Amino acid sequence: MSTYNPERSNKIFIQEPASIIEEVKSVLSSIDFMDHNAVEETFKDTVKLFKGQFRGYQACKTKYHDLNHTLAVFLATARLVHGAVIDGRSISIDMIAIGLISALFHDAGLIQTEDEQDGTGAKFTLGHEERSITFIKKYLKQRHLYESYLDDCAHIIGCTIITLLPGDIPFRSEESELIGKIVGSADLLAQMADRLYLEKLLYLYKEFEEGQIPGFESEFDLLKKTGSFYEEVARKRLDIDLGSVWALMRIHFKDRLGMDRDFYHENIQKNIKYLQDVILKYEKEYRQMLKRAGIVSGLEKR
Repeated sequence: MSTYNPERSNKIFIQEPASIIEEVKSVLSSIDFMDHNAVEETFKDTVKLFKGQFRGYQACKTKYHDLNHTLAVFLATARLVHGAVIDGRSISIDMIAIGLISALFHDAGLIQTEDEQDGTGAKFTLGHEERSITFIKKYLKQRHLYESYLDDCAHIIGCTIITLLPGDIPFRSEESELIGKIVGSADLLAQMADRLYLEKLLYLYKEFEEGQIPGFESEFDLLKKTGSFYEEVARKRLDIDLGSVWALMRIHFKDRLGMDRDFYHENIQKNIKYLQDVILKYEKEYRQMLKRAGIVSGLEKR
């Protein structure tokens, strides 16, 4: 068990791709997952895909659903898998790999092909998961990887569709269902625990505008509705639909770091609390209260 202090060594919400893959490999090795090659190669291809270095595709143009988000979901997936194994859950090596690869490509449908020149991938927001499934199936077939698990990939990515109940997905096995719920949970946790989550919601509003997602009249309207989204949608999704697998995160950190804490839950609570303060006190000046990473100033320069 590692004894490093995550708050000193920045080992919780890691940003650099090279550091993320090393952490994931370390976490997986601790549960005797030693066949890293396929996952590592897919990781490299994911980075290429988002950077516009993957044949036939443009670089990612969506600023909310970007490479950082995808890699954060990948890392959260590995941590939940680790927590599940420590908790005594049975997951095969192949299914762990399939879960991680599905996490890497769960938003591939938002990447535009070279022929899709108009706008950004946000126009595919509704239904982008089906594009992601098409991409991952083609990718694995071309590389002769896990070809007997293509349906599992589709089912796992299906768990990231917020309106689709996992109970309506025809999982082939209990372990496939568990991995699906892990990836679906990781998708929500990674977004809402991001220290830049509130600032990035302004990017999300832009994506919703282009994708013609109804229900949001303005940036501030999206901010206001995010609190109720967390309480009424995300928590229900995590607690009930996805089987509370989010609780495995505390098990992961306790075993990995010797700390009985869930850093994701803690960050989410901080984000929601600060958001509530902004909504109550700063309706007209809300942008001034979202200062991190120069996101607001970047938007204002456009």
